[in-house]
Amino acid sequence: MASEYWKWKFRDVQPEEKRELTPQEKRKNWWHYHKWHVAAGAVLLAIPCSIAWNALHQIKPDYQIAYVGENALPDDAVTALETELAALGEDLNGDGRVVARVAQYASYSDVEPGTAAAAEVRLMADVMECESYFFLLEDPEQFQKSYRSLCRLDGTLPEEGDYSAAGTYLAWGDCPVLAQMELGDFSYPLMGETVTGSSSELLSRLYIARRGFWTEKSVPQLEGWAALWEKITEGAKV
Repeated sequence: MASEYWKWKFRDVQPEEKRELTPQEKRKNWWHYHKWHVAAGAVLLAIPCSIAWNALHQIKPDYQIAYVGENALPDDAVTALETELAALGEDLNGDGRVVARVAQYASYSDVEPGTAAAAEVRLMADVMECESYFFLLEDPEQFQKSYRSLCRLDGTLPEEGDYSAAGTYLAWGDCPVLAQMELGDFSYPLMGETVTGSSSELLSRLYIARRGFWTEKSVPQLEGWAALWEKITEGAKV
């Protein structure tokens, strides 16, 4: 009985003749074993492509206005202000359009802890890199004390050690060009309700100022920035 078993176990088994796969079967087989490698490669390729696309297509503003206050401005008010300022400006970077952008640095952090610290870091980077020339402020005195970035209204710099904001800002309502801007109304949802108001009235509580330059850092748009400053402060009550 055992001999019969061994005869069966070591019988001469002829291997099946290897069949040539069709092109479709080859592709299917290759995809089965390599699909995850392809997916990973696609993700890795997409990251630099996305960065490059954003760099090429990102709209660079001709003018940037830094808003520094406790609460963020409503989107409607920001959009209206950007549109009005762009209408007064010119194409400084040669991209065929005039763009004014409001960068918001709100310190209100009760809803999202850490927001105030993040806004302060971004504001410091803005100041260091000379991104914003115009400043829309709730508290000019506190801003100048903290950052000492504002020049006087005549363009001169405060004396060494002078952290006072005196003579560096104008009230929004004291600037006829700003006060007469048609900014419309704003609305936004809050706790199940809709908050509405006048954008002009909201901005009338703020102050406008411009930055000074204490270093030799080159800012190619400075002449264009200064020209817009002269426009928006024309006829202002000093």
